[in-house]
Amino acid sequence: MSGASDGTPPDHGPGGVPGDAVAGGPHGPGRLRALTAIALDTLEDAAPARGGPLPAGGPEAVALRTLALCDPVLPAEGVGPEAALGDVVRAVAEGAADPADPACVAHLHCPPLAVAVAADLAAAALNPSMDSWDQAPAAGVIEELTTAALARLVHPAAPAPDALITSGGTESNLVALLLARERAGAGPGAAPPLRVVTGANAHHSVHRAAWMLGLPAPTVVACRDGRIDPAGLDRALTALAGAPLLVVATAGTTDEGRIDPLPEIARITERHAAQLHVDAAYGGPLLFSERLAPQLAGLEHAASVTFDLHKLGWQPVAAGVLAVADAGMLAPLSLRADYLNADDDTEAGLPDLLGRSIRTTRRPDALKMAVTFRALGRRGLGALVEHCVRTAHEFGACLDTRPALRRRPGDIGISTVLFRPTVADGLPVEVGDWVVAAVRRTLLVEGRAVLGRAVAEDGDGRRRLWLKATLLHPNAATADLLPLLDLVVEAANRAAAEAAGERAGSGVPAVEGAEDPRKERLSP
Repeated sequence: MSGASDGTPPDHGPGGVPGDAVAGGPHGPGRLRALTAIALDTLEDAAPARGGPLPAGGPEAVALRTLALCDPVLPAEGVGPEAALGDVVRAVAEGAADPADPACVAHLHCPPLAVAVAADLAAAALNPSMDSWDQAPAAGVIEELTTAALARLVHPAAPAPDALITSGGTESNLVALLLARERAGAGPGAAPPLRVVTGANAHHSVHRAAWMLGLPAPTVVACRDGRIDPAGLDRALTALAGAPLLVVATAGTTDEGRIDPLPEIARITERHAAQLHVDAAYGGPLLFSERLAPQLAGLEHAASVTFDLHKLGWQPVAAGVLAVADAGMLAPLSLRADYLNADDDTEAGLPDLLGRSIRTTRRPDALKMAVTFRALGRRGLGALVEHCVRTAHEFGACLDTRPALRRRPGDIGISTVLFRPTVADGLPVEVGDWVVAAVRRTLLVEGRAVLGRAVAEDGDGRRRLWLKATLLHPNAATADLLPLLDLVVEAANRAAAEAAGERAGSGVPAVEGAEDPRKERLSP
């Protein structure tokens, strides 16, 4: 596709909208097939046009290219479905951070499986809303099957486990804290209120959830090597004796992929009569693998567990889960709205879906999960998880053979690898960290790689800035990742040379801008 549309709507009728505009019904699939072909063709053209894992030029350049195709987004006269679809999909695809590119490894941002995306398309076309049976008759059954399977995976020995589908870890953690507050009888105005105790490694959503629920700010326990210090946890719980307590542990931290010592945390939590929630948004899918599941020993003691499938589950966003050990824990979510779940309808046998979420209208996200589960089975999913973990260890081993790069000392966390250029180590700490940050920004602006960043302890106990590679690609080989290391070394040498030149004058250099856009961009 060569450019933006000329703004002339095709002759489809009033407003440029064809009579068979809807995706459902007997004629919808045919219309959808034609439009889907446009979207797929545009996606296929976009990757070569982008030329890498990220568009070149930085935010301003991306904004200008996007505006050229999509502004105005609400014209007085529509341009028609085909032109609008081509323009917007092209803008988004050419301006995307593509998690399917091996050099796109900054975040817990997975490339979704094709089968899951196809299922999501069908779900979007049918558009069931999961808040009443008469909007989602079969989708409700699929969700029930999916949540039952996930609940049993997380709590295999519990007599009546259950799970909810959420929008992701943030919502799951919010609901977990809400349910813990209600179980403790420590709702608004209660004295003393529920006290949340978590590690310095916890996801920010734990703190936000406490704020949203009107709870005191969480008590933060120091970490050792990125994991909660059990002795510190014990002291914190002792200091809060007399208040209802909730401990939030993490199985797969965002920065380092670390798993808290769950068995020891469970013992301490039980001794203090505290509740336990585990945020396993990243690490939860290790349960699919018989070989890796033992890393989550102790998870079964948690009252509730956050578990995401748009990370190590290769689902399109959103695909979150909150598993609970006892279905009765979900009772506080029950709600009556006569138009959705009237008492007499429920008594007559119509399933009540409203209490399955804090949301009302919500997408049928369980459908894509169910298709993926049936397509791959537990062993197939486990094999993909094992591939990512194995690739991370192989990537780490390759780093250990390169004198110009240094891996953070210690174990690799799930599939997250922290490293930095050794040229940064020969500089004062502040300047060395600037070099690491400059490497990441340079590669982003050039569109050559998408690396993350994390501050973590070094072998000497000092906190330093590291580059972060979070490996979630279900079939990228280690060899696909090695060109990324060459890009880092090249960018680090440039940044160190700039730092050396600036230090003699004004100190640490300012953040660098874009490199020459004519420079060839190679995606590993």
